[in-house]
Amino acid sequence: MLTTTEAQRILHAAQSKAESMGVKVAISIVDPRGDLITMVRLDGAPYRTVVISRGKAVASAFFGVPSGSLAERAQTPVVQSLVQIEGGHLTPHQGALPIIKDGEIIGAIGTSGALSNEDEDIGQTGIDAL
Repeated sequence: MLTTTEAQRILHAAQSKAESMGVKVAISIVDPRGDLITMVRLDGAPYRTVVISRGKAVASAFFGVPSGSLAERAQTPVVQSLVQIEGGHLTPHQGALPIIKDGEIIGAIGTSGALSNEDEDIGQTGIDAL
């Protein structure tokens, strides 16, 4: 289980990385069910980045893979069904990574607002802080 303390540590490291890059992003951390644990929207980040960062994190948590690897499967019936079940809050697009501890998925981190590969780099920096 991902604790609030661990989630905050991940979020702080990811936020620091984003700030050092000079990008305006939102960062969301969810549990394996996709429930939000913590998030931040940096000053100047567009409002939509909040929903997208969480959607990417939900996709990564549900499938246990980087959200970018789901992009080519985005139109499959399984992914589309989950998008509908989640009310559109599942975004199969690069920018989120699963958080794995002792071989188990304990959550995911999603970032939105920079280039997709930068979003993923920000998330990786957060995970590395765990």
